Amino acid sequence: MKASDYIVRFLEAQGIEYVFGYQGGMITHLVDSLYRSRRIKFIQCYHEQSAAFAAEGYARASGKFGVCITTSGPGATNAITSIGNAYFDSIPVLYITGQVNSGEYKYNRKIRQLGFQETDIVSVVRPISKWAKLADSPDHLATDLKNAVSTMLTPRMGPALIDLPMDVQRAELKIDETPEKIRRICFPDLIQDHDVTTALAALASAKRPFAICGGGLSNVDVQKDAGEFLARTKIPYAVSLMGKGLIPENSDQFVGMVGCYGNRAANLALSEADVVLCIGTRLDSRQTGRRTSPLLKNILFIRIDIDAHEILDNQVPNQIGIVADVADFFHHRTVQAFRQPPPLAWMARIRFLKNVRSQREDVRRFADSKVPYEVLEALSELSENETLFVADIGQNQMWAAQTLRCGSGRGFLTSGGMAPMAYAIPAAVGAAFANPERQIVCICGDGGFHMALQSLMLISQYALRIAIIVFNNHALGMITQFQRLYFNGNLIGTSADGGYLVPDIAHLATAYGIPYRKIRTADALTKQMLNGPIIIEVEIDGLTSVVPKLEFNRSLDDMTPSWPIGEEGR
Repeated sequence: MKASDYIVRFLEAQGIEYVFGYQGGMITHLVDSLYRSRRIKFIQCYHEQSAAFAAEGYARASGKFGVCITTSGPGATNAITSIGNAYFDSIPVLYITGQVNSGEYKYNRKIRQLGFQETDIVSVVRPISKWAKLADSPDHLATDLKNAVSTMLTPRMGPALIDLPMDVQRAELKIDETPEKIRRICFPDLIQDHDVTTALAALASAKRPFAICGGGLSNVDVQKDAGEFLARTKIPYAVSLMGKGLIPENSDQFVGMVGCYGNRAANLALSEADVVLCIGTRLDSRQTGRRTSPLLKNILFIRIDIDAHEILDNQVPNQIGIVADVADFFHHRTVQAFRQPPPLAWMARIRFLKNVRSQREDVRRFADSKVPYEVLEALSELSENETLFVADIGQNQMWAAQTLRCGSGRGFLTSGGMAPMAYAIPAAVGAAFANPERQIVCICGDGGFHMALQSLMLISQYALRIAIIVFNNHALGMITQFQRLYFNGNLIGTSADGGYLVPDIAHLATAYGIPYRKIRTADALTKQMLNGPIIIEVEIDGLTSVVPKLEFNRSLDDMTPSWPIGEEGR
């Protein structure tokens, strides 16, 4: 059997339906084998980075792993940003890169390059992948595929890369058996009964218990377990950026999102809590701020995380660390029996924070432009129950995370660790292939939209049900807000005067054959307009800002703009 045909059979056995990539000289054998598959469709994207982000979107929306293929050299290096993104956000994606014939590969020679477009991509991506190998032996290809996928799917999940020389792709393998499906390998139950008992005793005696739900709830079954636990215990909770969309936000217990661009009520609740249950979240500096508040030093953090290094390398001095799969924690008999509700006084305080320190009130008092927030509130009202929101990077991301309310069934995808602009549109494309009937609303700014133009062709070509909301403030808004705070308003590279221009979005929509509408107010948005494919440009005049915001070297209970003296509500 030809090696490239075997790879396709292997992917078929894993239930993969789509492979995203860009055709190129050193990957032609594999693409040809994919073309002849009856179960997998090769999606020819228009840039390798777009293909790689689409594979991530497919993985996150389907519950399977994504697959991205590129040619050697520049094809492989164009996927590096996505590989790093998948690594930092724990997304399982298999990257298969073409490589020159093994006889043309330099190996340990001291020269810079031997074969045309030869690049040692394995060495480049090894620090940002779980597994990477030059698969230069046909005899070991079956084992390499198994090792790549099993490592990728083992908690904590992440990307794997196989670099495939041209001669290996066309080699004949002495394999007759049908490849088997690789099951996700779970760690054995690592939970220590003593740790769980100690943690729950602290939670039971807490006067102000609180919970933070993070990206570790990406599994649907775990989301159900977490939701049942929180509903049973009545503990108030918030989400991290990566936890948004994974737990219902229509509960009275939900306070908002924590972090540097979180909701003020959620950050105040976290600062005032005495015991905080951290479920699958790293508790990194984007959640706590660089300056650990004196208030946080008095909190006991109970941290459940599959990655022991995240617990050991922490910013909080007082914690109980439980290294385990989140599912194992919720299935523990002691956890299932836990039913201690919070004190009534604490729940009254939570209600006060939600009502008086609400996001709406922050926007009313402090936002330079209220239009983005008003449009996003309208999106929450007009979108379907199963809508998947995909947000890009910048002010649009934080507006969306602060404002959108994801109820049961709704999802929210964005990039957390790498945070590359131009993520949202290709990720939405991958998600649309995974769920063709699902309504997908893609939220981006003018900058990220311009960077991701190649993916517009895919939306038009396949009539994908994606509504793209472009917040056009004619600036790189997040950086202009930074420049206004710290650089005397010198808007270099972020505004028209500073050398940054925005193309005519209406003409671009026409060029790609996608319906287009322009609106200036939330009232102009209708339910029918969200049935993609469509591009909806939201024209915004003047300055824009994300409010509230945690400035450098300030603590979570001291976000800006500051509330007037006497209105702190303590």
